Amino acid sequence: MLTALSRWILLDLNRWKLVGNPDPALPKALWVVIPHTTNWDFPIGILLRPILHIWIEYLAKSQLFAWYSAWFFKATGGRPVYRHKSNNMVDAIVDVFNKTDRLHLCITPEGTRSDVTKLKSGFYHIALKANVPLILTGFDWTNRHLLFSEPVYLTGNFEQDMAVVYEFFSQIPVKKTWLKNWEATGVIS
Repeated sequence: MLTALSRWILLDLNRWKLVGNPDPALPKALWVVIPHTTNWDFPIGILLRPILHIWIEYLAKSQLFAWYSAWFFKATGGRPVYRHKSNNMVDAIVDVFNKTDRLHLCITPEGTRSDVTKLKSGFYHIALKANVPLILTGFDWTNRHLLFSEPVYLTGNFEQDMAVVYEFFSQIPVKKTWLKNWEATGVIS
């Protein structure tokens, strides 16, 4: 029922098209969503989960899980990250991956809906340290396409691995400055 309702809202009513087919049997992955340009990314992500048959969670700072809001974040797949238990956010997220056998987590590495000149690379270090693939996920609002890559397994060669990431996201018409700069120069910043 939930799958049918999600399909109707997202695919029929709002005319989104899924391009790519993530494998629900994949036990762990870090979902990298770009571009992050609107708050509507969140409800679209929530609607996608039943359609894909994958429970994709997200991480949020522990302060958001206060007594009055924890129920909402937990019900929608939020996981608190306690930064004081690790030296940094990357290690905290790697720790979450290492403590479970099955986990799909979503991250928006641009960090903001505003334009950015540099893509944050924390997602790369998380996936590499946790030994999980990336699922590159593009929100093409112009054509109403939700694009999904095959699992991207990192080699540890930052330039080579990031070239795959940049190439995938270059197919989306709306680009932030970091991607425009790469398209113009070929330099990964």
